[in-house]
Amino acid sequence: MMGRQIEHASLFYEFNLEDRVPAGHLLRRVDAVLDLSFVRRHMAAHYSATGRPSIDPELMVRMLLIGYLFGIRSERRLCEEVDLNLAYRWFCRLDLAGKVPDHSTFTKNRHGRFRESGLMRTVFEMSVEQCLAAGTASTTHVAVDGSHMRASAAPDRCVASVTDLPSADQASRAVREYLSDLDQACPDLEGVRRSAAKRVSLTDPAAALSRKHGKARFAYGMNALIDTESGVVLGVQAAPERFADEPEAARRMIERLRVRHDAVPQVLTADKAYGSGPFLAWIEERGIEAHVPVIDRTHQTEGRMTHADFGYDKEGDRYLCPQGKPLRRVGDASGEARRSGTTAYRSRASDCKGCPIKTRCTTSSTRAISRSLHQDVRVTVQARQATEAFERSLRLRKRVERLFACVKHNDGLHRLRLRGLRGADEQFVLAERRRI
Repeated sequence: MMGRQIEHASLFYEFNLEDRVPAGHLLRRVDAVLDLSFVRRHMAAHYSATGRPSIDPELMVRMLLIGYLFGIRSERRLCEEVDLNLAYRWFCRLDLAGKVPDHSTFTKNRHGRFRESGLMRTVFEMSVEQCLAAGTASTTHVAVDGSHMRASAAPDRCVASVTDLPSADQASRAVREYLSDLDQACPDLEGVRRSAAKRVSLTDPAAALSRKHGKARFAYGMNALIDTESGVVLGVQAAPERFADEPEAARRMIERLRVRHDAVPQVLTADKAYGSGPFLAWIEERGIEAHVPVIDRTHQTEGRMTHADFGYDKEGDRYLCPQGKPLRRVGDASGEARRSGTTAYRSRASDCKGCPIKTRCTTSSTRAISRSLHQDVRVTVQARQATEAFERSLRLRKRVERLFACVKHNDGLHRLRLRGLRGADEQFVLAERRRI
């Protein structure tokens, strides 16, 4: 027999919000390990001691985490969902009568108190600290990589240089922050202070014009450092999307891990973009074993003899050609060499004149060879490439790619919504916070 729903309204209800959230719900698992008790202490200096009580900053942080956990990008919709969803209310410590903040409150606080205090970065770093303390993450073997992320800026709205940007009193928030970062030291956002770009966005000047995926677009690089064993994200760094900024972002994440958490990775693996001599030397100097393919262009000689055909005499600081003639260092090693990262060695024209193998060696009157200032480190790292541990590291490195795939395809973060380097950093730390 078909039943019928009986509509009636009870005068009293016995209701417990705790009983309405299933035991295996994602928010229960997150709440079991999440400790946000530091938020109020961290934000105390940014609130007045008088006046009406404000919205609890911990409540807003919890709501923002829900937005990233469940892919709710709109703050207006986030407030509506928290108001209707019992599990969201439970996670936010709101009872049935608890009032949900207005969506405009998020905008004011994100671009005001939260950004000034670096709250989102602190939330991320405290989460990393809790994972390291609990033993759910380690720095025994880590991987680093960066991923392209489109900025919220049209490629045709740009100027030729920074000097063409509008003045601070007439500019948008992103432009004002960019101009401010150019004038003062900003420890977590040093990537903005670089040589002048050829095209600067009027909407988001900190973003870099990138052609990584064909069409030129303004973009940021989402850089991440992960524990390859557990997959826990140990570091996140926003930077303009430039090839040279990826190693710099890795340095900043590793140094932040050392300073804030007193932890130094034992082994670091990365792709070939991190295989430059200066970066490898920086890693090895800190006692970190680099499992990174070395960038090697010494074989690019258009079919002529390569570096391997010349022997290096370390004691005499010179190269010897196959005919036994020396190639001596030219220039000041402390000047141009330091700027370029290489030292030039050149033969004498008299030695090359009449050489029987000159046509195989060079088309010039002399032969020149460049040697990296970090060549010894490069050789050491290259020697590891034949080991089983190195091959295993390259396989483990691919786990960081899953992180980017999850952020982009599961969370829908293909394009940033917030502008400026601070906005990009905030979105990245919140997006990676759910991976901890």
